[in-house]
Amino acid sequence: MDAKNKQHKSKELDMADMSEQAWGNDVAAAAKLQDSYMRLRQELHKIIIGQDDVIEQLLVALFAGGHCILEGVPGLAKTLMISSLARCLSLSFNRIQFTPDLMPSDITGTEVITEDKSTGSRVFRFLPGPVFANVILADEINRTPPKTQAAMLECMQERQVTVGGVRHELKPPFYVLATQNPIEQEGTYPLPEAQQDRFMFKVQIGYPTYDEELEIATKTTGEYDTAVQSIISGAEILELQSVVRRVPAAPAIVKYALDLVRATRPGEESAPRIVKEKVSWGAGPRSVQFLILGAKARAVLRGNKHVSTEDIRALAAPVLRHRVVMNFAAQAEGYTTDRFVTDLLEQIQPHQGGLLADPRTSAAIKA
Repeated sequence: MDAKNKQHKSKELDMADMSEQAWGNDVAAAAKLQDSYMRLRQELHKIIIGQDDVIEQLLVALFAGGHCILEGVPGLAKTLMISSLARCLSLSFNRIQFTPDLMPSDITGTEVITEDKSTGSRVFRFLPGPVFANVILADEINRTPPKTQAAMLECMQERQVTVGGVRHELKPPFYVLATQNPIEQEGTYPLPEAQQDRFMFKVQIGYPTYDEELEIATKTTGEYDTAVQSIISGAEILELQSVVRRVPAAPAIVKYALDLVRATRPGEESAPRIVKEKVSWGAGPRSVQFLILGAKARAVLRGNKHVSTEDIRALAAPVLRHRVVMNFAAQAEGYTTDRFVTDLLEQIQPHQGGLLADPRTSAAIKA
């Protein structure tokens, strides 16, 4: 029995040492992730003036492994921001300019007939399209019809392209960073809801402040250095993405994110009144996944060791604004999804299980 007890204690000590070592490695990796984040921000601010929140959300999506779409009127440096970020990464980069005459094969690639020199027979050979890169800038994605927009669906979700019944995998890491003008402008096609749902964030870019615009006018009309340094490699990004997934999130935090998403669905019996009156279609399960994953990335990028409710609340708008569809009455009175998210955050309170709390867990959370 003594020998068995000693062996059991030895195993426990070994497991404790391994756990402590793993924790130390995660702390070091988190510090490296935060350092990379600060260096990337510094490099981007050499080119981009202001837009701190936009840059943060873009980098959160990067380290969480999600796609991102930027929306704003022309001239707000959407394309410049993405191309500058690509130059800061040691990754392959392609830009696809979406136009009304763009075809799906112009994005994914196509098969061509070639002659086999050894046999003289004709064979099909696949020519990869521009989507075969690590970072894809889908510029003005809503200026092409839905048929062509749909060519991005398989790429974004399965990280592959199927042509002629043959699967062609896209090498990780793979990001689609899209830009679009507001759909109210002429010559645009609203993105299908199924495609919008594949974007982790929808980031809205507003006009700069007076001082920022003055700095933009001063810098860009003189000698302006647009050189940036490469900060991080693809292998490092994949390593840091795994660190983000290991950031702890308390059950109450996960439940709060779930309550927020479920509260957007008018079909839920316990949905708030504002949802039943103004929402036509609520957010799906991807919203919970992206909200928690983005909160983990935001927490570690800000030097925190765990996710807080503030991380969830800060990312609620970019996660939900393109997944919640307002009904006709809400649209007629100019009630936007951003305003809806703000009102929803006031009604669904953290640390108490929310309005849609499961009675089995509410008491434990309150206690």
